[in-house]
Amino acid sequence: MKKLISDLIKKTCENFDVIIDNQDIEIDRPKALDHGDFSTNIALKLSKQLKQKPREIADQFVKFIGSHSLFSQLEIAGPGFINFFLSSEGHAAQLNEIFSKRECYGQNDSGGQQSLQIEFVSANPTGPLHIGHGRGAAIGDCLARIFSANGWRVTKEFYYNDAGAQINNLALSVQARLKNISPDDADFPEDGYRGDYIVDIAKSYTQKHSITVDGKIYKASGDIDDLKNIKEFSIAFLRNEQNQDLANFRTTFDVFTLESSFYENDQIKSVIQNIKNNNYTYEKDNALWLKTTEFGDDKDRVMQKSDGSYTYFVPDVVYHKNKWERGFIRVINEQGADHHSTITRVRAGLQALNIGIPKDWPEYVLHQMVTVTKNNEEVKISKRAGSYVTLSDLISEVGCDATRYFLISRKADSQLVFDIDLAKSNSNENPVYYIQYAHARICAVLSQAKQSAQNISVQDIERLTTKNELQLIKKIIEFPDIVLLAATEKSPHYIATYLKDLASDFHSYYNESKFLIDDANLKKSRIALITAIAIVIQNGLSLLGISAPEKM
Repeated sequence: MKKLISDLIKKTCENFDVIIDNQDIEIDRPKALDHGDFSTNIALKLSKQLKQKPREIADQFVKFIGSHSLFSQLEIAGPGFINFFLSSEGHAAQLNEIFSKRECYGQNDSGGQQSLQIEFVSANPTGPLHIGHGRGAAIGDCLARIFSANGWRVTKEFYYNDAGAQINNLALSVQARLKNISPDDADFPEDGYRGDYIVDIAKSYTQKHSITVDGKIYKASGDIDDLKNIKEFSIAFLRNEQNQDLANFRTTFDVFTLESSFYENDQIKSVIQNIKNNNYTYEKDNALWLKTTEFGDDKDRVMQKSDGSYTYFVPDVVYHKNKWERGFIRVINEQGADHHSTITRVRAGLQALNIGIPKDWPEYVLHQMVTVTKNNEEVKISKRAGSYVTLSDLISEVGCDATRYFLISRKADSQLVFDIDLAKSNSNENPVYYIQYAHARICAVLSQAKQSAQNISVQDIERLTTKNELQLIKKIIEFPDIVLLAATEKSPHYIATYLKDLASDFHSYYNESKFLIDDANLKKSRIALITAIAIVIQNGLSLLGISAPEKM
């Protein structure tokens, strides 16, 4: 319908001897019913060029477009907006599109099947996934689903920081437990990990278990002095556990990349030498510095310390060079807000390579912290993790659906309060329950009507004339725009909010209307409408990785 309106506008512009590009045509969906189904400001945009008042131009547009079977009325509003009101035939055309596309309704090919990599979670394999990782998993996975629906070829990637001081501390912590040294003991590693999960790793290591991760087998030797084996087994143990938690969260990955792999074949040394050759480094205080100020940073940054070790952003530069070489024209990194300081440094390192990488590549979506509450009090500690709420705990407490919805219900850069009591409640205040209940209610009506959702067609759509019916039609045909908006803004919360509003409109309609009535034509029309609503709800929930139950 937007394309049809756009074509009508372009044809009218040609009549004025004005050539206009698609990007200059703005078509909006007014919120209020009395403002129509679609609106454009084209008359205001052409006013200066045509040297006429916007309302005069709008009047000529309305007259030129004339009567069209898909529109019941064209109206000029305000300073020169043109509002389009769909006719019953127009409504039928929109609903029939839903029935013809069904599970594909809302999808488009705006991405042109270009390659897109989304990196998310990327937790250090030093402990169970916490609620912050959960928010990253929910946002990243939903973004992957949304971009796929918008015609991108998406690769989901997890980057393991399996090298460095934190990994050494993990191995030393497990070794200490193997030697019966408790966290309270003075001999326990000062920066060690103190959660009970370290005991679980130690027990598994003592029992000489084998763990398979990404097709590779890691076997514990049981030797408490074999720190190398302890390290490898501990990483495998936690990676396996994280993978299980993510699977329970309906989150999978296409590629797993290990930081340690970039220390092989001197890849890091090669990148640093490349940057040196481009004259973007200098030595000071026995350290190697990157001239990040030449790329917008507030001060230059150390790349290699005086002891020869690399600062944490250097492997990230190597990793992103690897992404570029794999052909990803677009990369989105979903990370915690604490990564904000690395953005400029990573981009500066990539620019210093001088290999054609765009200045704003990669893109970032940074999420803020999550506060978990129960009984109106903040929950901070998981006994197993030792100091934080784990994703596994939350899924066990409220379920996968509620956890996913709550973690993407607000824009990523907003702090989030996760109310466990609300997430568990079967009430209208719980948005995920409210949305799923709308779908289940529709399925119940269809079951009673002995009507299959696969055999629906729009008949006598002009019988749908109540305010609730017109509002619902207006709402469900907006869904493709919401899917596109969620991708454009890189924010799944638009879909979550849309579904909550749609469910609210449906419940109001359900409470005020009857569906299994004697008037056969009106019955068919109402059944068709709620079937279309069910399709949209199911498609929207699918983009969020949430189930659409038929019974509740």
